[in-house]
Amino acid sequence: MTVKVGIAGLGVIGAKVARRLTSGLEGMTLVAVTSGGREKAEAALREMGARAPVVSAAELAAASDVVVECAPTAAFLGVARPTLEAGRVMLTVSAAALLEHMEMVEVARAHGGRIIVATGALLGLDAVRAAANGTIHSVTMVTRKPPKSLRGAPHLAVIGVDVDALTEPTLLFDGSARDGARGFPANVNVAAALALAGIGPDRTQLQIWAHPTLERNTHTIVVDAEEVRLEMTIANVPSVDKPGTGRITALSVISALEGLAGPLKIGS
Repeated sequence: MTVKVGIAGLGVIGAKVARRLTSGLEGMTLVAVTSGGREKAEAALREMGARAPVVSAAELAAASDVVVECAPTAAFLGVARPTLEAGRVMLTVSAAALLEHMEMVEVARAHGGRIIVATGALLGLDAVRAAANGTIHSVTMVTRKPPKSLRGAPHLAVIGVDVDALTEPTLLFDGSARDGARGFPANVNVAAALALAGIGPDRTQLQIWAHPTLERNTHTIVVDAEEVRLEMTIANVPSVDKPGTGRITALSVISALEGLAGPLKIGS
């Protein structure tokens, strides 16, 4: 059986996933995409040799078994609702948007849909999920990013900081993962995924630093639990066209797709 895959959003992540599906991913085929820029998307699909059409979100849901959601944050609901109401699997990288719309879990439950959050951009989530079945006392995450990776975040306007003018490491946010996801919706999907895997967005603590000398998006996590203590650091290489997104994010989606279709899946 071939799994029909649709992609919502043909940006940095979606284009890489589309290219991999077009070149060949066992048991899967690309059937359609959605995009806010139809002509640009059609040109990109032609360039990579994909025959998939550019369609609406409702048409994407109707045509697909699995919808890869990697659209801009503002488009999340417009993709999620028709996908889940159609009883499809939605594989998303938008954990921060999901935190703001957890009602989509009930929509999935009511219609036989399923939400999978791609988490390969953050190590250790299997262990955090395991620890959450016991007792976790605290989860803290410190994110340090080059200033260019944080441009445009809504919280910067609130605190009146121009990240491009910074000359030394500067703390921009210190609070809950929920508030951090609201203030930096395009930058802390990893923190939102951590919160969903562990003790929730209100108890997960997050710091966000702009660090002018860093070249990688760096996340350090400490989990203190009854059964285990975890300390993890990951340094993601930023995408050229979208510095707030690590290059590994698209690979995380591809890995998740492989886990859906392949005969062997590593990790829980």
